Amino acid sequence: MAIKHLRTAFSSQYQPGQPARLQSGEALQEPGGDYEGLHKQMKRLFNSKPGKKYGRFSEDIGESPFSSWLKDYLEDKQGFTSFTDRLFNQWQELLTNCQEEFVGQLMVVHEALADSDVVYLMILESDGALRFDGNQALDTTDVLSTSRLNLAMRVELDDWLGDNAAENYLTLVHARGTGEPGELFIRLCGFTNQIDVEKETLTFLDAVEAFAKSSEPEKAGEVRTRAYEFCKEQHALGEPVAIEALSGYLDEDEPGRFKEFASKSAEMPESGVLHPDHRKVKKLVRIAGSGGGMSVSFSSDLVNQAIYYDRDKDALTITRLPKALREQLERYLENRED
Repeated sequence: MAIKHLRTAFSSQYQPGQPARLQSGEALQEPGGDYEGLHKQMKRLFNSKPGKKYGRFSEDIGESPFSSWLKDYLEDKQGFTSFTDRLFNQWQELLTNCQEEFVGQLMVVHEALADSDVVYLMILESDGALRFDGNQALDTTDVLSTSRLNLAMRVELDDWLGDNAAENYLTLVHARGTGEPGELFIRLCGFTNQIDVEKETLTFLDAVEAFAKSSEPEKAGEVRTRAYEFCKEQHALGEPVAIEALSGYLDEDEPGRFKEFASKSAEMPESGVLHPDHRKVKKLVRIAGSGGGMSVSFSSDLVNQAIYYDRDKDALTITRLPKALREQLERYLENRED
């Protein structure tokens, strides 16, 4: 990983209706050191964030000119400083009209990877911390939060401007509870959603489940497990699921078998890429449910081995109880008898 350019700007809006405050830092080229460490941690948060959205730039450049400014910078029509000056000024204008309070650091990073370049826009938040001042009096100070990331976007530059341009090259983190500032961030980025993650999750689950059922009974569980593992690994990398790569992972001897099966049994996108929600994909390997004061979760491999379901009686029989659960039950019953 190598940062080509990085710049931050502190922005705040404490009194809606009044001009927002913005203070920008210097544009840094190949800053290295602590900046690389900070960016690595924020990328880790970005990749692990559930519920990401995928899309492309809005065609309304007048409303969201970020894409045109970014393109000018990449084509050397303006420098990184001029590019980020424009971006920061627009962010200040958007916050000035915001009716909710806001405070945060807007960080722009142009990163060079081994095989491509990416650009990140991130809103960094702060945590309060205690310290002793010069007079040994207890005081509070703000420090950057390295455990929260609620607003961020990544631009895959090659997928956007490369010879084989992709339909969707933006990945957005837009957490719940970000309110109006979150909507303004999306407007700043010019993001428009083109991916129905819920639909693609169902497509993924249906294709894997059908493929598992078509496999030999003793291998069905392995198919589900490997599909979940692959999806989980891609999520950790912040990458979608490529059907061709998944097909090779599921069957190394016949790497094209799942891809061919899925194309016939499910409605696969032309891109050959799916963006399933890894939290829901967990249904492939775990069965869970809660309600009425009860919460149950277990590996799907245990069905008809250690866990048996009687449809007629709507009853679940569990054998080979976990040791900790058995001990809790024994203590509880002993106390009740006493």
